[in-house]
Order: sequence, then C-alpha cells, then structure tokens
Amino acid sequence: MALSEHDLTDDLHPIDVVENIANYYDWEFDRVTDDQIAMAVDGQWRNYSITLAWSHSDETLRLICTFEMDPPDDRLAVLHDGLNRVNDQCWAGAFSYWAEQKLMVYKYGLMLAGGNIASAEQIDTMITAAVLSAERYYPAFQLMCWTDKTAREALQVAIAEAYGHA
Repeated sequence: MALSEHDLTDDLHPIDVVENIANYYDWEFDRVTDDQIAMAVDGQWRNYSITLAWSHSDETLRLICTFEMDPPDDRLAVLHDGLNRVNDQCWAGAFSYWAEQKLMVYKYGLMLAGGNIASAEQIDTMITAAVLSAERYYPAFQLMCWTDKTAREALQVAIAEAYGHA
C-alpha cells in the first residue's frame, strides 16, 4: 500500500505524522520530545541522521539531515566555496558545515502558518529531498575535502551523477 493511501494527517501533530512515516518505512527513530523526532535513514553512501522539530512560535516544521565530515583544516576554504556553489543549486534547502560538531548539515523549514497541516506526502517529500540532496553532493564534498580538486571540479561529479540517473 502506498504512503498516499494511508490517512496519516487527521489533525495529527506534525511530529506524529513523521512518526507514522518512520513506522511505515521501518526506520529507526526516537521521539525525543512531543515536538521533536530523530531517525536514521540509510542512503547509498552512508546513513543519515534526520531530526524534525516543530516550532509552535513560528509554526514551522524544521528538518536537519546530518552526516559526519571532518575535513583537514587546509581544505576548509575549498569546502566553504563548494557549499556556496551547492547552495546555489539547491532550491528547497541549504547545506552548512558545523565545524565544532564535525557535521555536514542539510536544513529545510516547512512553514505552516495559519494553522495549516502538513500532509504525509509533504513531509515524506521533505525527508526524501534531504536524503537525495545529501546523496547527490556527498561524493563532491568528499573530493573537496580529501583530494586536491577545486570545488568547481568536485561538483562536476554531482552534476554527472544527476545526468547519469535520468
């Protein structure tokens, strides 16, 4: 049965909807608080930690998708250049590098102002977009950090991968 055939949103709290999606896909998850859930999603390149949190104050469902990355200090400038280039290509989220935690982070916020309710499909699409973006750019980030390639050269891998899967 497809996700769209499940009625997962009948006035549920957004994190309840996420929990139902995690159950549907059999993902490991931890309901951290009433307003936050953390889960692990397997990708081709690695496992991604995904956290979704509901903010009552601005009615936004926030997603962060993280994976470990510990680039050498002498490659940080290339990585930051690459992040700017990647974010120019991302329309529904953005990457950043949290040096203190040694994490690459993809962030997205779904604004639901006015009492709107996120559908299961919207939330599933958020999660899918995060994982697909991380998967697409992971090899390029690796090249930026661990080779002598420029950010522009490393990003050719991500672009080639996108065309290769069409």
